[in-house]
Amino acid sequence: MTKLAILQESVIGCRRCPRLVKWREKVAKEKTRRFADWDYWGKPNPSFGDSNAELLLIGLAPAAHGGNRTGRMFTGDRSGDWLYRALHKFGFANQPTSLSRDDGLRLANCYITATCRCAPPQNKLLPEEIRNCRPYLLRELELLRRVKVIVGLGKLGFDSTFSSLQELGWSTLERKPTFAHGKEYKVTDTITLIASFHPSQQNTFTGKLSEPMFDAIFRKAKKLLEVN
Repeated sequence: MTKLAILQESVIGCRRCPRLVKWREKVAKEKTRRFADWDYWGKPNPSFGDSNAELLLIGLAPAAHGGNRTGRMFTGDRSGDWLYRALHKFGFANQPTSLSRDDGLRLANCYITATCRCAPPQNKLLPEEIRNCRPYLLRELELLRRVKVIVGLGKLGFDSTFSSLQELGWSTLERKPTFAHGKEYKVTDTITLIASFHPSQQNTFTGKLSEPMFDAIFRKAKKLLEVN
């Protein structure tokens, strides 16, 4: 078993945050009517993708009836519909949909992780919950040795990426970068960080994030990887 695989086993067994453990298990037990016949995952979501990836995506946390149900990040919800459609369009995924852990989806040169691995109530994380999950992200950054481009999905994903790079002593920036969709920063000698609005329903339904805007992020990422 690889070091990344061992790390994911630790993630799945994590119970560091009592509030999140209680919530994710409550949701998994009570379910929601449209998924009443599902056997919910109800545990932390392991990361997903190509262990040799040059592109790393860092999101917020699993959705209560998305990742918390299916056991895979950005799977079984509208955010995932947007994300995997874009990844497939630019050659980072073998199919445009992600419905379950056994649907045949494979990522190419791309790896997906999150600021926190458990679904939080009202999609709101407490500062201590972010801190509790941070060691997993730090270790992933150390193990994903080929990463050249990181996309921070949402301000929290973007900020947690920069904070993690700072904590590892890798960042070459003197001040915290400003979050703005499409903005890119050379955060280390070898890594570029790109800011993206999160493909949440709140952003996509209101038009804050459009499909062309989201596509532009992955077009930019692909171009950066081709140059490097």
